[in-house]
Amino acid sequence: MRTTTSLTALIGAAFATPVLVTPALAEEASPGREISEVVVTAARTILPANALPLTIEVIDKSALDQQVTISGSVVDAVAALTPSFSPTRQKMSGAGETLRGRSPLYAINGIPQSTPLRDGSRDGFTIDPFFVDRVEVIYGSNALQGIGGAGGIVNQVTVGAPRDEGFSGRALVQALADNGFHGDGYGHKAAGLASWKGGAFDATFGAAFESRGAYYDGKGRRVGFDAAQGETQDSDSWSLFGRLGYVPRETGRVDLILSRFQIAGDGDYVSVAGNRATGVPSTSVRGVQPTKAARSRTESAALSYVDDDVWGGHLSTQAFWNRTHDLFGGDVNATFQDPRFAPLGTLLDQSENRSRKLGAKFSYEREVPGLEALTATLGLDLLKDRTVQALVLTDRAWVPPTDYRSIAPFVQGNLALFDRKLRLAGGLRHEKVRIKVDDFTTLASYGSRFVSGGAPEFSDPLFNAGVIVEPVRGVRAYVSYAEGYTVPDVGRITRSINVNGIDIDDYLDISPIVSNNREVGLEFNRGGISASAGYFWSTSTRGQLLVLVGTVFEVQRQRVEIEGLELNVTARTPIEGLTVQAGYADLKGRADSNGDGRVDIDLDGANISPDRFTASANYVRGDWTTRLQVGRYIPRSFDGSDPRNDFEGYTLVDASVRYDGGAWGAVTLAVANLLDEYYIDYNTDTTQPTNNARFFSGRGRTLTLSWDRRF
Repeated sequence: MRTTTSLTALIGAAFATPVLVTPALAEEASPGREISEVVVTAARTILPANALPLTIEVIDKSALDQQVTISGSVVDAVAALTPSFSPTRQKMSGAGETLRGRSPLYAINGIPQSTPLRDGSRDGFTIDPFFVDRVEVIYGSNALQGIGGAGGIVNQVTVGAPRDEGFSGRALVQALADNGFHGDGYGHKAAGLASWKGGAFDATFGAAFESRGAYYDGKGRRVGFDAAQGETQDSDSWSLFGRLGYVPRETGRVDLILSRFQIAGDGDYVSVAGNRATGVPSTSVRGVQPTKAARSRTESAALSYVDDDVWGGHLSTQAFWNRTHDLFGGDVNATFQDPRFAPLGTLLDQSENRSRKLGAKFSYEREVPGLEALTATLGLDLLKDRTVQALVLTDRAWVPPTDYRSIAPFVQGNLALFDRKLRLAGGLRHEKVRIKVDDFTTLASYGSRFVSGGAPEFSDPLFNAGVIVEPVRGVRAYVSYAEGYTVPDVGRITRSINVNGIDIDDYLDISPIVSNNREVGLEFNRGGISASAGYFWSTSTRGQLLVLVGTVFEVQRQRVEIEGLELNVTARTPIEGLTVQAGYADLKGRADSNGDGRVDIDLDGANISPDRFTASANYVRGDWTTRLQVGRYIPRSFDGSDPRNDFEGYTLVDASVRYDGGAWGAVTLAVANLLDEYYIDYNTDTTQPTNNARFFSGRGRTLTLSWDRRF
């Protein structure tokens, strides 16, 4: 169904990148639909898309629901539609999942969900997709939302306010089964949303519950459990959502949005190690986990006021609060051992990340009086984050309480020339950051080292500039430069200190990561064909890599260089209602392993995705909608890595059929991994070549039957 939207984006971006409407957007839009109709709140401006040098993909509601019915999560939906996004791990943890070779920032209505001070990698599961109206993906390192966004931004925009007076709503029921219809492989979901509007007031409330069974691979074997990091299989999730709105004047609106999401493993299975030498992956059997199963809980509240006519400009304000508790599974990991509590090799413990954020965003945008061709934006972002990682069974601090404070004013300009055939965009964001770490003593496994805390401050100007040339409507060329800003995983760094005499005030390994993104590309959108080609270079002199040390991944600061090519094309065929699409991503990443300032090894599977080719066909005829999609992950080897980590590649095919019965609701049958392909998970196939316990196969053919109705 065709929708009309418009790109809303730059409440003060401190950055600019090229406009590239990627396949998901092109597929869901009518071929003649204008790019400028897309609303992208994550880009933080009210300028149209063709005015911004931003690489953007918008997954609208119909496309998102289609993908979520196939795969079950927003992260899987983004991965399926974005060739340069990593294959998902199909676990609760998204560690190692990257966009353009770097970690993306997950956000909900612009509220960051990541916990960068101690990255627990659970930020992809903080709201049920039932309450998400669309997903906005902005590619490349940028400082649009402040901290994070090294690889880009994945912003989940929740359902909007009701448009019509009175009551309205939506209901959803789903049933899921594995290919073998095993009794423990069944899952189900129920969700509902009710809205009311009366005059200037409106309210929306909803709830969702989902129960997931065990996963089975293409050979009918149970997929192994990652009890420590957490599983989506054999889990239950609960999600609550609320939105209260008030319109005090015709151009202004106040919104209070509340959200609570929890996902918890049932703990009914234990993992059985596989054998990498013989190619047998780990599996799972019925059993009781020794501690509470891994779980996560996220709560957030945001109060915003937006007004399109304040002194002739656009005002946007937001204040937010966000809290997460991420519990990991327990075991007798060597890192946890301490003879004060139990004999070495016997101490059982489990850790929990606890993070709390307070923040505010302000921006004002308008045309400059007397120079209306120039649109200027002024803004200020404030953020405070407090994070600790505790060992809950022995009441020890693995990562000490750590505070992050950021004050970031910014200014952005966009100048239209020659009847808007040429645009110049640029700006500056100034990040003033303080990272405060309390005095602490490391765990016994690191030598019980006393570390003197501190509060080092960092101040960095972040520049951006971009040029867009559009000689005729629908044909565009662009070039841009932008700097992104994030902090390293401070918790991983501080908890692993194993030498005496460290003072946090002088410990440069916690200095922020400044990455840049340079990009050039072309875009064509005419005559039923939408095509794009982009090439990017991204570097950081003191980047962040996950490196396996013993049995735990730790952070190492190394120079990182990444470059890549992205190609996409969508075309309307002579067959009425049939649209086809193809995409390709080629990524190369290198790092400096010996500290000499030159990159000398490839990024491994924990830090970069494989090259990928995608293709799909979407057919709409009357009340019927069908889709067939193919994703080919291309084999690759890693220079400087153990050859046992070479990736063999695999191909996945998905399909869905939907019938809209009008007043009776719509029924969808979706099949993930239609050909029941047997494959090894990319992340575990390319890391830890001797770890037989973490050698996971991917999920086999899975069927989902769904009914939903709007009223």
